[in-house]
Amino acid sequence: MTEREDERDPEHQFSEGEGLDQSYEEFDLDPPELGVDPTKVDPVDSRAVTDLLDERNIGSDDVDAEELLEVGLSYMRINRHEQATEAFERAANFAEDDLVEQEAWVNKGVAHSELEEYDQAIGAHQEALRIDDSSEHAASAETNLAYALWEFGETAQALEHAERAVEIDERFAQAWFNRAFFLAERGLAEEAHNCIDNAIRLGLRNAQVLEEKARILEELGEYDEAEEIAEEANEMRENAEERLVEERQQLQE
Repeated sequence: MTEREDERDPEHQFSEGEGLDQSYEEFDLDPPELGVDPTKVDPVDSRAVTDLLDERNIGSDDVDAEELLEVGLSYMRINRHEQATEAFERAANFAEDDLVEQEAWVNKGVAHSELEEYDQAIGAHQEALRIDDSSEHAASAETNLAYALWEFGETAQALEHAERAVEIDERFAQAWFNRAFFLAERGLAEEAHNCIDNAIRLGLRNAQVLEEKARILEELGEYDEAEEIAEEANEMRENAEERLVEERQQLQE
């Protein structure tokens, strides 16, 4: 997800189970076995992992689309988003199963968003929805399309697709959060409050979500509760930063 100056963004998410975002702690990415742990590779020289992935991303008469999906996800983990878009596109082109193809398009769209190529991201998510607008990946496609449209300046359409994501899967926490964000941007704080509470009840509870809830509560005049939630969000961010520092120190030892 791109960082905006006010640090308030809707979020995007990979198709179910393959999420990736620097500020979204709930993602659970399980890359294929690489023979190298990406978290232990010096960021200055991530070429070691990239070379391994490149070997798996070469042309073949017998291409495994699902394997290419895993390669793309691994590229995303080491912030090689351009290579990820190529891997996902190849996966989509070689996929014989519609769900695999759709998943590849969704992931390709998110990779383009990471590169701030929102027009291409929009196209990828629209292609995913063209395949099937009610499948298990459709809600992810809709909420990621909403994110890309918002970044592209199409705010009205963004809300429409965020609402569509919730209609497809009412237990999709990320969709509820994005819908809350878009409603709050339109000044519909009461509706936004209900949506963000739904997201939290469904397990999406991180600093960004709590900060957004605090902002909505302020709009509703609930200043005491807003302050309490903001303090919790700040504590959560500080704890996350401390853990990151500790992990980096351990890697350097």
